[in-house]
Amino acid sequence: MSGLTAGAALAQGAQVAFGGLKQDASLPVEVTADSLEVNQADGSAVFTGNVLIGQGEMRLSADKVRVEYNTSGGIDKMHAMGKVLLVSGGEAAEANEAVYTIETASIVMTGSVILTQGDNALSGQTLTVDLASGTGRMEGRVSTVFNPSSAKE
Repeated sequence: MSGLTAGAALAQGAQVAFGGLKQDASLPVEVTADSLEVNQADGSAVFTGNVLIGQGEMRLSADKVRVEYNTSGGIDKMHAMGKVLLVSGGEAAEANEAVYTIETASIVMTGSVILTQGDNALSGQTLTVDLASGTGRMEGRVSTVFNPSSAKE
């Protein structure tokens, strides 16, 4: 696995490769949930209960997601809260919150972030993922579990 090294455990910030999280942000976004509340005044919608968002191969689940729309009616941002899980390919990231900005194709995950890539794990307080390039940065007392045998695969 490129991007994770034993030295990352000592770093305050670590660059990470996200081959599985590379994503085309222009693909349609599908949202399912137990309930939906729409606020016409501020152009937002709040999905609650077993929220699942899909875009291409990427899946994001959370307890609650607030969707902000732009002036043309497209999605601007999605703010996921509570038991956030982002999965794509063989990679998964967990956090307390996540903000997905569609225009910049970026996801910022915060609060007790854990990223797993195969047998390797990386944790920190903030994970910023650039979905267009498939790269990211983990910050905030970064630690890692590095499995040398998986690096040979």
